[in-house]
Amino acid sequence: MERNELYPVFLKLQNLNVLIVGGGNVGLEKLSFMLKSSPNANVEVVAPRFLPELEELVERHPSVKLTKVKFKKKMLKKRHMVIACTDDLKVNKRVFDLSRKRYLICNIADTPDLCDYYLGGIVTKGNVKIAISTNGKSPTTAKRLREFFEEIIPDDINKMVENLNEYRKTLKGNFEEKVQKMNEITEALKNKE
Repeated sequence: MERNELYPVFLKLQNLNVLIVGGGNVGLEKLSFMLKSSPNANVEVVAPRFLPELEELVERHPSVKLTKVKFKKKMLKKRHMVIACTDDLKVNKRVFDLSRKRYLICNIADTPDLCDYYLGGIVTKGNVKIAISTNGKSPTTAKRLREFFEEIIPDDINKMVENLNEYRKTLKGNFEEKVQKMNEITEALKNKE
C-alpha cells in the first residue's frame, strides 16, 4: 500500500520571504489560501499582469507586494520558498530549476513532480490548526475532510487550549513529569465513548 511520506510543518510566513510567480487565477488561489491561514505572510507576487481580484486582496494585506514585471532569476535572491503558477510551463520549469540550484523549496502548481511541498487543506479554530494532505493525489478529498473537521471541532476548543496552557505553566517537576500530567488531563479528548 502506498503511504504518504510528506513531513508536515507549520511555517511562520511573516518571518520568511515568499515569492509567487503568476498573477492569474491560480496565483490568486495560492495567495488567498496563504493569507487565509497566515494574514501577515511576507509575500511578493511577480507577473506582467494581475487579476483585479488579486490586486484587491493585496490592498487588504500590507505585507504583500505586487511587482508588475516578468520573472527574472535575480528575484530568487533572499527567498525562502517559491510558488510558480503561470500559464507557461517553460517559465514554471525555469523557476523550479533555478530554485533547486539555490536550495529553495518550490511548488509548481498542478505539477506534482516539480513540487518540494504541497499546499493542503487547513482547518483553523483559534489556536488549533489541522493540516490535511492527500499526498497531492486528491485536493477535493482534502477539501471535504477540511469541511468535515470544521464542522465537528467545537468552536470553544480555543478556550480549552488556553486553559490547558495556563495550567501547564503552573506545573512543577521535570519535562517528563509535566508531559505525563498533561497526558492524563487530555486523555478524555481521545475517549471514544
